[in-house]
This record gives sequence, structure tokens and C-alpha cells, in this order.
Amino acid sequence: MSTTSRDAGKGALLALFLVTMIDMIGFGIIIPFLTYLVQDLAAEQGVVRIGLWVGLLMTAYSTAQFISSPFWGSLSDRIGRRPVLMIGLVGNTVFFTAFGFSNTLLFALSMRFFAGIFNGNIAVARAYIGDVSTPKQLATRMGLIGAAFGLGFTIGPFIGGEFSSPADRWDLFVGTVFETYPYLLPCVIASVLSAGSLVLAYYKLPESIDVESVKKESSPSWGRQMVNMTSNSVSMLRTATVGAMIWVTMLFMLGFTVMHAVFILYNEMDPSMGGLGFSEQDNGRIFAMIGFFGIFTQGVLIGPLTRKLGTRRLIPYSIALTGVGLVLIPYTQTNMVWLQMLLVLSCIAIGNGVFQPSSSTYLTRLARDEGYDLGAVMGAQESLGAFARIIGPLSGGVVWELTVNGSYPWDYHTPFHLCGFLMFISALLTLRLPNLVEFDESE
Repeated sequence: MSTTSRDAGKGALLALFLVTMIDMIGFGIIIPFLTYLVQDLAAEQGVVRIGLWVGLLMTAYSTAQFISSPFWGSLSDRIGRRPVLMIGLVGNTVFFTAFGFSNTLLFALSMRFFAGIFNGNIAVARAYIGDVSTPKQLATRMGLIGAAFGLGFTIGPFIGGEFSSPADRWDLFVGTVFETYPYLLPCVIASVLSAGSLVLAYYKLPESIDVESVKKESSPSWGRQMVNMTSNSVSMLRTATVGAMIWVTMLFMLGFTVMHAVFILYNEMDPSMGGLGFSEQDNGRIFAMIGFFGIFTQGVLIGPLTRKLGTRRLIPYSIALTGVGLVLIPYTQTNMVWLQMLLVLSCIAIGNGVFQPSSSTYLTRLARDEGYDLGAVMGAQESLGAFARIIGPLSGGVVWELTVNGSYPWDYHTPFHLCGFLMFISALLTLRLPNLVEFDESE
């Protein structure tokens, strides 16, 4: 495929950084207030399955991204990367605010789905970087995507928590639309950030491919891409060591995303029932704390740990640390909540922060060593990871509804025990991974 001769300037790279960050802000911004929004709407509609609807709203975004990613990728091949990225930002600007006006559960669900549809273009941002980067620049510039993910997941929940129900905290908002729709303000802030990124992209983001030459090439249809993606994922899972590593990653992601739904349900639950009685602001600060720990881990800890232990050994250690943190969440006591939560969240965030780059690095080297096509391997990992992000929150919401009113151990502890079990199976599968000298950076 032909690319333009012009390299991406700082403005273009900043625009790509913001596109990716807005994606994670859109995913994370609803986490702190989602349970409260569902409860408010459910009470008006006589709905009692709170956990199920929380899971559905969490899953809708990831499902839409999974479905739409091949379409946006194909479209960007035909009409260019720039217009597709800008279409996504327009969609964000509209549907983030629309979600804040939700007055029924079905409307909220549809707005989350449409927001996910327009946020299915992260692969296009990666393709843009690939178009305009030399091999020497590629690793550093792809690192911008990872940094944007971490920062977006930190900023999103913080905004969602701090600016929910503003009329209860600031007189300025009393009697305004923000009192009628208490979760509108954080959604508007996300829309403003998206609109600002759109303006920057319009002026600073040049096209990265020669559209005229690309139009002469044929690209597969959406249906063909979905079939290819499914068959590729199944074939990769059947391989020995590469398949084992992909299973490890998928089970890890499944356990981690089950937590996304049940964590906020547990935090919101009344302390008399075993929960923490957290507010939206408390939830936002909790998830911001997870984000900061993750950024610190990937920015400071991962290098020394990799040199000391090697990538292969870090994988089971990081899974075990994450699993311990997830299992301990419902054992937090209200009289020491912030100290205990600090310890629990540090386990989860550091474990996840070590696992993500270590698993990707190991899988890349494993694929090259065994002669597999790297694109096929990484595509299978991404597809199955997306699948885990779809079923994880929904599974968590269903298990919560089935067990929350039971007696120990089949009560609100159960979903977190499920997270730990999935992590245990994931760690167990690492025994099938080769421990070769060339994978060990400590050598």
C-alpha cells in the first residue's frame, strides 16, 4: 500500500494520541456512576435486575467496537485514515452527550452501543502510525498508543466520578439541566474533549496514504473479514505453545473484566450488607488510583523487573498478583477501607501493568521463533481479547444477580472468587509455555 512521503508531525501524533485517549475515556467515564444511573432508571421502570443491566451496559461498548473495527479498517483503506478518524471523533462528540440524557435503560444501552461503534477505529490509529513511521520510529510511536490507553483509563473514571451529580455539590448547577440529568456533566466534558480533538485533527492530521492508488486495490468485505478473523483465531488456539499463550491472555482478560462490572456493584452496596457504600466520587478516585498505579508500573517498574526476572517468569507472577488482589476486594473492611483498598488495588494494577507488556513481548518472540505469521498471531490475540472484554462484564453481572442475596461463600464474594479462579487457570496454563534461553532478558 502506498503511503505519503510526508512524515507525521508533532500535531498529527498529538491528534492520534488524543483519539486513543478519548476512546479509553469513553470506556471508563461511566464506571463510577453506572450503578447509580442503572438504579435510578430501573426504579422508574420497575426493573430489579440491576447487576444484569450494569453488565449489559459495560458489554455494549466493547461489543460494538468488536463488530465495527473491521468495517472502519476497510473503509480507511478505501477513503483514507484521516476521514475515518474524524468520523469517529464526531460520533464520540454526539453519543457521549446523548448518553448523559438517558431516561430509559434501553436508550442508555443504545447510546453506549453507538458510542462503541464510533470508537472502533483504534486499529485505524495504529495503521496511521504504521503508514508514517520508519522501522526505527515504530516502537516508540506505538508506545504512544499504550500511554494514551493508560492515561485515558485514569482520566475517564476520575471525570465520571468528580462531576457526577453536580447539583448536590455546587449551587451553580441547582435548577439546571444538570440537576435533572445528574450524570450529564461528565458526558459533556468527554464530548468537549472529543470536539477539541476533532478540531486538532482537522488542522494538524494529514492523510497518511495515497487514496487514489488504494482505490484501485480491492479489500475484503466486512463479512469476509469477520469469517477470516474467526477462522484465524480458532486455528491459532489449536497450536501448541502459541495457542497456550493466547489462552493465558484470554483467561486473564476474562477475569479482569468480570471485575469491571462487579467492583462498582460491590462498592455501591450498603455497608450493612457487606459493601462499602461508596459515592460516585469515591469510585472515580478508586479507578484513577488503578490508572496511576498502572502508569507507574509500565513507566518505572517493568524495565527493572524484566531485566531481573525475564519476560517468561514475569507472566505467571503477574497473573498470581492480580488474582490475589481481585479475590481480596470483597474482604475490605469499612473501618480501614482506603488503606486496605490501596493494598488491594496496588496488587491488581501492578499485576495487570506487568502482564500486558510481558505477554505481548513473549507472544511476539514465540511467534517469530516458531515461524508463525506475526500478524495472524497478534490478530488472534486481539480478537479473543476483545471477546473476553465482551463476555466478562456480562458474566460478572449475571453471577452477581444469582448470588448477591445468598449466604457465604455463595454471596457477593462469589464473582470475585470467580475472577481468582480464572486467574488460577490462566497461571496454570503458563506451565505449557517454553522456558527458552532466548526469551529470558535476564540472561
